[in-house]
Amino acid sequence: MAYREYSFGGFQLTPWVKRLIIINTAVFILTLISPIVGAYLAFTPAGVIFRPWTVFTYMFVHGDFFHLFFNMLALFFFGPPLEERWGSRAFLKFYLICGLGGAALSFLFAFNASVVGASAAVYGVMLAFAMVWPDVPIYLFAIFPVKAKWLIAIFVAISILSAFTSPRDGVAHFAHLGGFAAAYLYMKFDPKIGAPFRNLRRMISRPKLTVVPGGQPPKPPERPRRRADERTYDEIDRVLDKISTHGMASLTPEERKLLDDVSRRYRQN
Repeated sequence: MAYREYSFGGFQLTPWVKRLIIINTAVFILTLISPIVGAYLAFTPAGVIFRPWTVFTYMFVHGDFFHLFFNMLALFFFGPPLEERWGSRAFLKFYLICGLGGAALSFLFAFNASVVGASAAVYGVMLAFAMVWPDVPIYLFAIFPVKAKWLIAIFVAISILSAFTSPRDGVAHFAHLGGFAAAYLYMKFDPKIGAPFRNLRRMISRPKLTVVPGGQPPKPPERPRRRADERTYDEIDRVLDKISTHGMASLTPEERKLLDDVSRRYRQN
């Protein structure tokens, strides 16, 4: 699985994605050495009153190597663009909220089950990626391109179908759905999700004339370019106001592209 051409145009392993991969791997090794640790950290809704910490710790416990591998692989691909866009603190908050969403839905549909794994949090990250970059192609097996929105829609459909047709297959399908639900609600109703652009107004502040003592006054910019800049400033103001009122999910693809292009341009400068 790979993706190309995400909005900021490059790929790097961001701080909290790296830390989460390390933490999950370290906990997995620890559970191999001492299996009782896994049982101590696993989340069982029926017993949460005796082990309340497990609503968090279950996200870092995995049943086997492939369970860990595929979760961390998805986090590796889909997490960095979101952390780069939102900032590390907002990304970690989102990740944990999605994990808590998985625990919450397990209360309703898997009360006596033991739940482990980062899948709820990671599935939430995948959904957020698809909501921010819906048309980015994801290359399955590095060959077959599928738009992010359709790929994640397939994952959601599989989780719903499996939850009601294969409830005893040993997979926490309702935790997955809880992660999806938490991510969607967070993206839909939290206007602060547009935080990565909170400094954009300052970055592209309108030019002002300054007086330089003893020097030559600066030349005014060419008129056509100034008009174009003014239009850009006005459009950015409108889009940022829309984010403040309705959140990132309300933006059209054209508005998202405008923010991405302007943000990238001023970061490079």
